Amino acid sequence: MPTETSDLSTIWVYLAASPLVGLTITMVAYSLAYRLYVWANHSPLLNPVATSVITLIAFLMLTDTSYEAYFEGGQFVHFLLGPATVALAIPLYQQFSKLKKVWLPVTIAILSGVTIGALSSVYIARLFGASLQTQLSLAPKSVTAPVAMGISEKIGGLPSLTAVLVVITGILGATFGTKILALLGINDDSIKGIAMGVTAHGIGTARAFHVSAEMGAFSGLAMALSAFTTAVILPWLITVLGL
Repeated sequence: MPTETSDLSTIWVYLAASPLVGLTITMVAYSLAYRLYVWANHSPLLNPVATSVITLIAFLMLTDTSYEAYFEGGQFVHFLLGPATVALAIPLYQQFSKLKKVWLPVTIAILSGVTIGALSSVYIARLFGASLQTQLSLAPKSVTAPVAMGISEKIGGLPSLTAVLVVITGILGATFGTKILALLGINDDSIKGIAMGVTAHGIGTARAFHVSAEMGAFSGLAMALSAFTTAVILPWLITVLGL
């Protein structure tokens, strides 16, 4: 038995030295989380992103693997966020005829959502005594992670904290967003999609696609436009308000 344990330890040390281990455990964790999600009839409480993140954290802690070592392989999944975002243009193109009819309310909704979402986060954090750096880190929390981290750094926030807040925001939005919209009596998939994209970025968009292609398409549009709008107006807004 001691020999077998020693052999397993040796094998793990060898595997841990390979960048492929990060990629492999990420794919395995998400595959298991997605199976659980399907088994639970797509319950938002078992969002596969949230479940796989918890699984990965537990794995890294149990194996005493540093995040840097994990990310050597995990970065390949991170890279695919770009192509995946671009691919959202396909379902959006399929909804283009409807988009042409509602471009004005969509524009107003995105501008309002970005402004209110950022400022409410800052002032609620201030109300609870958060530091200025924490407040600024919260401001871009509803934008997709790479953009949010860049904005956070520019306005004086902490990019690493912003990244965590972005993930939490997306998971909460994907978990409770559709239920809240249902309670509000909102039935139009394009409206629900815009709301999900503005507030819960990529994770919310993934959830929206599970509801309908139309909802996912408008969520992807809102996610992309929110990122662009936030990058343009948030630094200016923070300066004007003297934060």
